[in-house]
Amino acid sequence: MSDLTLRDLLELALDTSVEGRKALTESIGDLFFERATVLTDHERALMSDILRKLILDCEMAVRRDLSERMSQMSSPPHELLVTLANDEIEVARPILMRCTLLHDVELIGIVRHRTQQHQLAIAMRSSLSEDVSDALVETGDVDVVKTLLENQDARISEATMAYLAAESRRVDSYQEPLIKRRDLGPDLASRLYLWVSAALRQYILDNFEVDPVELDEQLEQIPQAIASDPEQHHADPRGEQPATLLAQRLVSEGKVTWEMLIQTLRQGEVALFEALFAELSGLGPARVQIVLYESGGEGLAIACRALDMPKPTFATIFLLTRRSRPDRHTIGPNELSRALMLFGNVKSDDAQKVLKGWRRGDRYQDAIETIGAAAKPTKAD
Repeated sequence: MSDLTLRDLLELALDTSVEGRKALTESIGDLFFERATVLTDHERALMSDILRKLILDCEMAVRRDLSERMSQMSSPPHELLVTLANDEIEVARPILMRCTLLHDVELIGIVRHRTQQHQLAIAMRSSLSEDVSDALVETGDVDVVKTLLENQDARISEATMAYLAAESRRVDSYQEPLIKRRDLGPDLASRLYLWVSAALRQYILDNFEVDPVELDEQLEQIPQAIASDPEQHHADPRGEQPATLLAQRLVSEGKVTWEMLIQTLRQGEVALFEALFAELSGLGPARVQIVLYESGGEGLAIACRALDMPKPTFATIFLLTRRSRPDRHTIGPNELSRALMLFGNVKSDDAQKVLKGWRRGDRYQDAIETIGAAAKPTKAD
């Protein structure tokens, strides 16, 4: 590089206008990008130092353009890369998502000290080590972890995968990306089967080497207290719980109305609501727990349709039962609409046949899969 070129660069460095800063970064960027092979180590270090000292004084658009250029280079100045990667997300994003030259320790530092948007950009990188993935999981940010799980190129340790599988019982949005990861083993898939939606259970059956009969038996053995505080179930030492005895009397006397079911839930009488629903549906305690509280609510929609429940009543009960779950389930924007669509498309006679099958002990998942196919909208609908 000639002395004249160096003088030009120094003059540009003294020009603090937007135009001067832009011209400086473009000139040095051109030298790095187009003439890297002819620059000496001294020249590269000099230009890198100039840029690193002045870069924070540049306008956002200038820094963003430089970041875009640096993200495509095979050997950009490393200190400059790190500076840009820690900049505002509009500047940092190209480097965080595409540049392979950042070290794990630098990425982990950004995860821990920069914004959620920086974390999301890192979670979408084409390749991630287990250490960086662990740092992203440690943020506890649901969107960041979900993005990481959706990144099939991210390496996630077995221990972290097992942790996220357990967390997915509380955070529904982890379930689908977990189940669809290529590195998920059948053991974890079997564990997830016990609390995911009917559609995801079917995906597990179709894509993993698991025993459907054994999984269904495990599903039936979920403790009755899964959805409510055990202290609400004051067991009667003589036999049945008070809630069950009261529900049996109310049903036999014909005093149970849809409004009573709703009021029971709203008043926090979860045990009584479960007992009333069990009496009305004829289902055993274990299956009632699954129907009422499973993710997606397919079983609840079918059972309520079989009982000829009005649609507004079903919608209210669907929402209230989500809030009664011990994991404080957050209802997704489309969850209620999907449940209402299934409720509206299922014929009452078909739903009643499924409910009778559940009373006999028919496999829960098989029935949901069958009626789900039969309930697909037709032109007449």
